[in-house]
Amino acid sequence: MTNLVLLQCDPSCPHISASRIAREMQSRAWVQLQTIGDFMVPPPVSILPPGPGVILPTGGSSGGRGLCLQPRCHLDRSAAATAAWLRTIDLAPADCLILNPLPLHHISGLMSWWRSHCWGASHHWLSASLLKQPLELERSCALIPNWEVDPVLLSLVPTQLGRLLENPIGLRWLQRCAVIWVGGAILPRWMVQCAREARLRLAPCYGATETAAMATAQTPQAFLAGEGGCGCPLEDVELKLAANGALQIRCNRLGVGLWRNGQLETVQDPNGWWHSSDAARLTVVNGCYHLLVEGRIDGALLSGGETVFPEQLERRLLDQAKAASLPLAAVLVLAIPEREWGERPVALVRWHDSIDIDKHQSEHLESLQLMVRSWPPAERPLYWYHCSELRPGPAGKWQREFWRCWLRHRILVKGRPN
Repeated sequence: MTNLVLLQCDPSCPHISASRIAREMQSRAWVQLQTIGDFMVPPPVSILPPGPGVILPTGGSSGGRGLCLQPRCHLDRSAAATAAWLRTIDLAPADCLILNPLPLHHISGLMSWWRSHCWGASHHWLSASLLKQPLELERSCALIPNWEVDPVLLSLVPTQLGRLLENPIGLRWLQRCAVIWVGGAILPRWMVQCAREARLRLAPCYGATETAAMATAQTPQAFLAGEGGCGCPLEDVELKLAANGALQIRCNRLGVGLWRNGQLETVQDPNGWWHSSDAARLTVVNGCYHLLVEGRIDGALLSGGETVFPEQLERRLLDQAKAASLPLAAVLVLAIPEREWGERPVALVRWHDSIDIDKHQSEHLESLQLMVRSWPPAERPLYWYHCSELRPGPAGKWQREFWRCWLRHRILVKGRPN
């Protein structure tokens, strides 16, 4: 009989939750990973295939929130593919120290731990709050056995990377790492430049819950040599583009089902391809496809006949604000309907906590508006909204539908700015 276990992952003690996952999967159960306060309705046990496996929330790359079913053997295959990638850059997986600051209920945090489980490598949890205190982070890691000896593997989302880059101690700590995988969103140009100047061994990567995490990864050597994008596919992955430019992936570890809107959907098409909602370009580098993610297909807006990708505008805003010394901490670009243009972009912004919002917000917003005057009209935000709560989700991806609802409510209550 198939068994389903609901497990709330407490971020204060991930090791306890991880031990429970291993134990339940050893008993051939399906384990649905939940966050505290997030109670997504589980699929009926009667429709679950034989276990063991995990059921995780998804929606970042496939579009539409749901639950993805990943058998344990797929997690094993993903770990094996990542191990093979490490060997191509002369690292022995079992000899590495894995540092994990990502949430366990997300595929990236789960797989960081599971790789250590498969490889026999050392693994150490890092709390998200510790990454905001670089001095304490450095002191804490100095106490880890073999910290100065073992090659350190680290997975981050861009938000975490940006905080560490802006602190000299955080930057010094990052320089200790042999590989820094960064996924979840497109890297702003200033982060790329800062990381290269500091000779950080970044490995921008692409993956999803549906692919059991990492599907492509750029080598640190290629990153430092100036290559952009998310690298080449891992050894078990095939890539292609759909007619609309959306990335498609085929591999032997695609999820076996997606529970969404009360139905169990298939993850792959009849030919075995998973269809992402990410617009991409594929170029040939050294005989293999090289992935460049451009933005979201489902998040793209049509403004005056031009297709506009919000992620590209967000990255440009952050880069230009950084260059202009504006204290912009976060920006999210959304669309609103407009009679003449069809849709127009609007920007939600959050300033760094250190500024006096009441005193300086108006001048900072004026600076942003001046900054984008040279942009093409279709890309220029029509309105700007300050939102002190504006933050991506714990995995570094924006919950765009949530913020669309926030924006609709704001316009309904207060109307559009003049």
